[in-house]
Amino acid sequence: MDSSGTDSGYRPISCANHDVFEIAILHRTPLRLTWMEDDILHEQTLMPVDLETRDHQEFLIGRASDGKTLRLRLDWIRESRPA
Repeated sequence: MDSSGTDSGYRPISCANHDVFEIAILHRTPLRLTWMEDDILHEQTLMPVDLETRDHQEFLIGRASDGKTLRLRLDWIRESRPA
């Protein structure tokens, strides 16, 4: 349970992994991401544009090739690599 009294299940990621996302944002490097959401495995290339913290959880904001903006909770991401 977090300090807001809700159980988000969020697990903070390592600083090294967080740095990978920050560097990709700064250098405008597209990332090929694999993540699990609602028991479904997703894989997609995104242009990372920002990191966001909300309700004691961290998110990567990314733009897909079709222009759609995605907000991925960092602990959902299973793999990331430059695209």
